[in-house]
Amino acid sequence: MPSEPSRAGIVTDENSGERHIPESMRADGTTRKAIKIRPGYRPPEDVEIYKNRTAEDFRNRGKGGIPGAEGLKDTAQETSSPANNKNAKRREARKKAKSANETQDSGTSKTPPPTEPKPEDVDPEAEREKKARNLKKKLKQAKELKNKKEGGESLLPEQIAKVIKINELIRELEALGFDADGESKAAVNPNDAETVNTPS
Repeated sequence: MPSEPSRAGIVTDENSGERHIPESMRADGTTRKAIKIRPGYRPPEDVEIYKNRTAEDFRNRGKGGIPGAEGLKDTAQETSSPANNKNAKRREARKKAKSANETQDSGTSKTPPPTEPKPEDVDPEAEREKKARNLKKKLKQAKELKNKKEGGESLLPEQIAKVIKINELIRELEALGFDADGESKAAVNPNDAETVNTPS
């Protein structure tokens, strides 16, 4: 009496111990002959896949990293995989960047809307100097790019946009009370003024 066929379709005769693939019908109606299998041969379909138990336990660990605690997982954890979380974060970042670009195009500055700080933490003079430092840095970069452009180098569209904003940056510095070099207009050194006025 033949046994149940294996994955490869091999049937073992229980009386004689011989193994063979029984004859079968092809799609066009012709018959395939039975194929004898030599003793000791195991086709790749019947070979068990090696499973490392430690690795399996590590993959199936549940809450707290306990091996073998896969039954303790929440259904919420199963639905939100790390890839989904990563993609959701990317989508959020794209939305924020898009809304920031839209506000820039409408004429606002690049700085995000300020949060409401506590009144005792805000020093208006420090804030003004911080903005002036940032504007001075941007102005320096824009002037360097302008020099490169005048030197014959080709610039990227973003770099050309920075060069175009030079006058706007100077106006913003002046509005904060600084000159185009980033020096405070109120804090002009009196010694410098004397040397300028006196003839040499």
